[in-house]
Amino acid sequence: MNVPTELRAGVRDALPLFLGIVPFAVVFGVAAVDAGLSALQAVGLSVFVFAGASQLATIELLADDATLAVVVLTAVVINLRMLMYSASIAPYFRSLAGRSKAFLAYFLTDQAYALSVAHYGALDDATGGSGSGESDASAAETDALSTADRRWYYLGVGVSLWVVWQLGTVAGLVLGTGVPESWGLDFTVPLVFLALLVPAMNDVPTITAGVCGGVVAVVAAGLPLNLGLLVGATAGIVAGLLAERGRR
Repeated sequence: MNVPTELRAGVRDALPLFLGIVPFAVVFGVAAVDAGLSALQAVGLSVFVFAGASQLATIELLADDATLAVVVLTAVVINLRMLMYSASIAPYFRSLAGRSKAFLAYFLTDQAYALSVAHYGALDDATGGSGSGESDASAAETDALSTADRRWYYLGVGVSLWVVWQLGTVAGLVLGTGVPESWGLDFTVPLVFLALLVPAMNDVPTITAGVCGGVVAVVAAGLPLNLGLLVGATAGIVAGLLAERGRR
């Protein structure tokens, strides 16, 4: 069986991230046990939502008996960044059918987006491609990767991360509260995002958004029901948009 080259490349590039994803998923599994969720509920949350940050926030809010409106609003706000990811990566898959796009969208994560866009951009820069997907025939001729290759790479990253996330969740459920707090697995959660955030902060708008969002989130950390996270995320988005507008 011939495995597409770009599929293997996607899995290979995602491998280093597994070091952070595994403990992240274990932390979620343990948190789900602490919150009183059944194994079926926890696995269902991982399968259907497949968004670590919002899953953890949801679990914590449920454990604090937050209202359903706050739980849903928090999850929606945390995942608002997916709208920006979708808008950014969409040109690379413009020629695909709607069902294919919907299937790929399920695997959209911070990691899949960051690695895929960087991979496409690096190859396009190396070959002088358009870097804008297949917006027209002439652009398609100069792009380094075909749409099929881009799809294979994206799936290599996204599916491998999905598998590792589900296995890590199950491992956390099995271990449950038996994981000593002294292991400090919670510390791996921000590390996963820092590994993606730092390389991406390469221009004024992204640096402004990251610094402003981080500072505000720390200052507002004392707000009840984790509302400081919402305030920080909103402040970061607004600051980034204003910086982007000011640059034009």
